[in-house]
This record gives sequence, structure tokens and C-alpha cells, in this order.
Amino acid sequence: MSALGLTGVLGGCGTGGGSSDVTLRLVAADYGTGAANSSEKYWSALVDRYESDHPGVKIDVSVYSWNDVDREVKEMVDAGDPPDMAQIGAYADYAAEGRLYRAGDLLSIPVQADFLSQLSVAGEVNSVQYGMPFAASTRVLFYNKELFDEAGLTPPATWDELAENAEALKERGVTYPYALPLGPEEAQAEAMQWMLSGDGGYTDLGDTYAIDSTENVETFSWLRDELVGKGLTGPVAPGKLDRAKAFEAFAAGDVGMLNGHPSLMETAGKKGVKYGMVPTPGVDGESSSTLGVADWMMAFKEPGHRDQVGDFLDFVYSEKNVLDFSREYNLLPVTGSASRAMAASEQDRDLAPFLDQLPASELYPVGNMSWAAVNAEIKKQIGKAVAPGGSPAGVLGGLQAAATRAESAG
Repeated sequence: MSALGLTGVLGGCGTGGGSSDVTLRLVAADYGTGAANSSEKYWSALVDRYESDHPGVKIDVSVYSWNDVDREVKEMVDAGDPPDMAQIGAYADYAAEGRLYRAGDLLSIPVQADFLSQLSVAGEVNSVQYGMPFAASTRVLFYNKELFDEAGLTPPATWDELAENAEALKERGVTYPYALPLGPEEAQAEAMQWMLSGDGGYTDLGDTYAIDSTENVETFSWLRDELVGKGLTGPVAPGKLDRAKAFEAFAAGDVGMLNGHPSLMETAGKKGVKYGMVPTPGVDGESSSTLGVADWMMAFKEPGHRDQVGDFLDFVYSEKNVLDFSREYNLLPVTGSASRAMAASEQDRDLAPFLDQLPASELYPVGNMSWAAVNAEIKKQIGKAVAPGGSPAGVLGGLQAAATRAESAG
């Protein structure tokens, strides 16, 4: 995700000439890697097309980096001046406070029904959808083909095979046989990917936190003993290694294997790294589930433009617009119609491994008001669980206690 701090305003700045004219304000996150592909360009083109057919409606879009966008929206809300729409990382707090329109009050029935089912459910609070998925991705295991070929290796399907491959890569001097980024940038993603591959997760089937489950403790004990403890995760302690640094190392040819999302294809490809992708290895075979991640669109009640917002969002979620955005930023469509179009398109074949994973993916428990606090604690603490001499049971037990307190506070 972009962290460039780009800020732009698109569309009209006022209400125009007639009393019936409306200006809608949208705050959006920047998915670009620089000025050339900033999300400002995507929204500018989309808004131009919409406004040309809707002369009574102007759309002002402010684009902020992922470092800033959630804070910007919160400051607007706290100041009593929320935007009409926000496209950010989480929605549950605002929904629980009664600030958001229900998706069904905004979108036409065909548009709401087009969302992929697991994303719609993830957008619910108390069985009512408030969060509208905007972008999605999944994770697969990337491996360096040249390093594997030189060592005579085949891609792993199980944890034991992954450890054996990592040992062989270490013997050949590979800096990071397996890169395990449990640093504070995105530790929650790597941690959940491993939990799922060990038949665990952050929550149980009843959506209650189960961070210190037997399965999760066994997963992190294995990581500590079989990867980290044997020096197979490189020179930087996993708790200090951020995902961005791990991706950079992979693109530099210094990593044998790591979990990655679609943006790594472009990063590695630009550096000339020949890579392969396989489903996440599991404890006994290919993992039955993988991590899915979604970002969210929401609409605030306070500005009071429900009909105009709904019409604009119907346009935003048209098949063409969802496909255009997904293709521009190597992300997965959040609608069934766009997903089917991508699956059938030769130009999108590079995204096929991720698209295949999406139906079986599991998302963070974003519908829980407590998730923001729990997520922050995971980023701070989870790396300690795999440190030499560390206690997975103790660390995960502490996180479970923190999650219980956060739930009670909510």
C-alpha cells in the first residue's frame, strides 16, 4: 500500500448554480506507488464520467496515503464534519456508533447482491451490512525459482517440506531461506496466515477470540523450534522484520520463500526475479484456508445525501469500474460479476492464483469493534512468540487476555 502522503482534491468545489445541486465528499486511500499511478488519477477519471451524466451532482475526492487516511477521517468525524463517504481500512467503530447508512439503504438490490458473499458477511455488524468491500487480496507462497532450481528443490506443500527446503537454501548461503515478517508493520497478516495453515485462527466458529487456542500455540511453537530456532529465517529477528523489508529482500534475490500478496509480482518482476507461486503449505498438506484482506467503503448519515450517495456507489461498483481499479493496482475484485470477468480474461492470468484462493479465504474479524485494539497488540507482541526461548503459550495467552478486555470495553 502507498505511504507517500499524497493529498488531492478532485471534482467540483462548490454546489454549483442551482439550489438542487449537491456536492458529495469522498475521502479515499491511495493505492499507488507514486504520482504516476496515484489513486487520484483513478478517481479523477471515474468522477469525470459520472458528473458528465449527472449535472446536478459534484464529487469532491480527497486522496490520502494509508499512513494518514484513517486519521483524517476520524478527525473529520470528531469535528462534526464527516464526509459523505470514506474508503478506508475499517468501518465497525462508526457502524457501532450509529453513524453509517446500512448498505441496503444505499445500493440497488443487484449491486448489493453482487458482492462476494464472504466479503458481505465481513462487512456486517450484528448481521447488518454497513461496510461495503472496495478492494481485496489473498496470500500465496512465493518462491525464488532460480534458488530452488540451483538447490534441486520443489515447492513445498507441507510445513515439514517448507522447513526441509529452508534448510537446503541455508546450506547454499541464502540470506533469508524463509522470510518471516512478524514486525509491527503487518505482523497480523503473517501471523493469521500461519494460524490458518495450522487449522487455527484469531477467532473460533462462533466468532469469539481464540488467539491462545491449542492449534495456535502448536503453530507458533513449531515456528520457534523448526524455523527460527534453526536459523532458517534470516539475520533479522522476525519480530523486527517488516513486510515491506521482506518484500524488498525477495526482490533483491535474497529470499527463498515468503508469503506474499499480488503487489509482490510487480515488485519482483521489475527487479528481474523469477518467481513461482503455490498455495500456502499447511501442517499436513496444502492449507485449506488462506488469509483474505479487504478494504472498505462506508457512507455517513450526517451529511444527509442518501439517494445521491447510493446512485454514485452503484456507479462505483459497476463491473467496468471494479475491473479497472483491480487491474490498475493488482488487486482482486469484490464483486461476482467482475471476478467472473477476470477469471475468464487472459490479461488477468497472473492474478489467477490469488483469485482461486479468494472463495476459501478468511478475513480479519473486522466486524468486531475490538479488532482495532487487538490488532495493535498483535503487532506489538506476536514476534516475541517465536523468539529463541520465547513462550508461545505465554504470548498468545497475553493477547487473548487483551482481546477479552477489549471486547468487554466495547
